[in-house]
Amino acid sequence: MDSSSLRGLLDEYAELEKQLADPAVHSDQARARKLGRRYSELTPVVKAVEELDVAREDLTAAKELAAEDPAFAAEAQEITGRISALESRLTELLLPRDPHDSSDVVMEIKSGEGGEESALFAGDLLRMYLRYAERHGWKAEVLDSVDSDLGGYKDVTVSIKGKGADVDGVWSRLKFEGGVHRVQRVPATESQGRIHTSAAGVLIYPEPEEVEVEIDPNDLRIDVFRSSGPGGQSVNTTDSAVRVTHLPTGIVVSCQNEKSQIQNRARAIQVLQARLQAIAEEEAASKAADARRSQVRTVDRSERVRTYNFPENRISDHRVNFKAYNLDQVLDGDLDAVLDALARADREERLATAGS
Repeated sequence: MDSSSLRGLLDEYAELEKQLADPAVHSDQARARKLGRRYSELTPVVKAVEELDVAREDLTAAKELAAEDPAFAAEAQEITGRISALESRLTELLLPRDPHDSSDVVMEIKSGEGGEESALFAGDLLRMYLRYAERHGWKAEVLDSVDSDLGGYKDVTVSIKGKGADVDGVWSRLKFEGGVHRVQRVPATESQGRIHTSAAGVLIYPEPEEVEVEIDPNDLRIDVFRSSGPGGQSVNTTDSAVRVTHLPTGIVVSCQNEKSQIQNRARAIQVLQARLQAIAEEEAASKAADARRSQVRTVDRSERVRTYNFPENRISDHRVNFKAYNLDQVLDGDLDAVLDALARADREERLATAGS
């Protein structure tokens, strides 16, 4: 980034600081949150620039002193190394960010090959993500689910919300989870003790904070039905559950966990908007593949992304050649190591792209 662009960011930061100090801004919570996130995003850049300016001044002084006293040459060399590290750090901070990194997410987990065993694995994945959300202080809510006979899920939709104005929100951590997750273990339904392989699919998309996709009401078919709990029993006596079908795309979203039909309808449409937004962005990305060619970010939905091997207590992520032997801990929500590996690969890819 050239000096004029960097100066523009510093000016933007100063203006944000001024706006956030104005009490009137905070009367509009959505605007204040948006400004706060941008301010938080620019803060590390500003601090790196300030540290770099100080280090360069120190280097000038050290070189002047070294001309008179060679003892200062070592200090000048140390400062030069520090400047190099700060410049690398600033380059990384100035990489284009994913605009959704601070977003909350909607996640769908669907059973696939393997029948009941796949549905049980879908339940294991749901628990893993719920435990991970709990570890990070996020709020997770199951919006809709289709239970299987043995206690798993044929299909489950969950909303995961972060703490507020965090720059690195839920999407920044979970955006790489989409794809086919494969499990290798002896199923509860296996009487011979043989290891089976089955799979479940994970779909994840950012939940827009503001409505970015307009939906024509004439494109919707809305059905109401009675909410049901585990085993199919009715959990209330009114038709409060809602199923929304988007006729142009065939997307169906159900929600039954809110207290009223109006709330379930609003929540289902919100999820539908998130899915349509994700589709629109994927189409745009495919048209500009050269600009967004990260092998981690553009995972095919049908591609196997991860394997969970129970006999070896092993988890493997095939996109970044990550392997660890703590599957029991991962399934209990200890996902940070594998997510860090994915984020690191994404960062390296973006650095390579920026340098090419």
